[in-house]
Amino acid sequence: MTDPLRAPWLGPMRHALEEAVRAPETGDVPVGALVLGPDGSVLGRGRNEREATGDPTAHAEVLAIREAAAQLGEWRLTDCTLVVTLEPCTMCAGAIVLARLDRVVYGAVDEKAGAVGSLWDVVRDRRLNHRPEVIHGVLADECAALLTHFFRDR
Repeated sequence: MTDPLRAPWLGPMRHALEEAVRAPETGDVPVGALVLGPDGSVLGRGRNEREATGDPTAHAEVLAIREAAAQLGEWRLTDCTLVVTLEPCTMCAGAIVLARLDRVVYGAVDEKAGAVGSLWDVVRDRRLNHRPEVIHGVLADECAALLTHFFRDR
């Protein structure tokens, strides 16, 4: 039986996985992300591109957030949702808070660098002015398997 909290996010997470699958083509870690508008439309897409661009900030989440902000013509992504295959790091968690995203949905936990509940919990820190809702574990096994295969093959 599918968890009712996670069920609405299965489709968007599959689309984020499609982005992630493309990242290894350039030697990048397979992480994919989408920013969804209030109506569920895709405003931004991203996949890791650090190796492809030589940009240390080219994480899937940051690229999806940048594209969504450009699409809206607004840096505040109020009422929007970030869907990402791997738990965001501290940089991406900071970008999520600063962009005022309402919700973060992620797949696999990142026990080494996760900043949305595992190693740190930046997005729910009460000292910050914005705290998005967090839904985790959506297609977690599929998201984790993609990463496991990538690093095993390296």
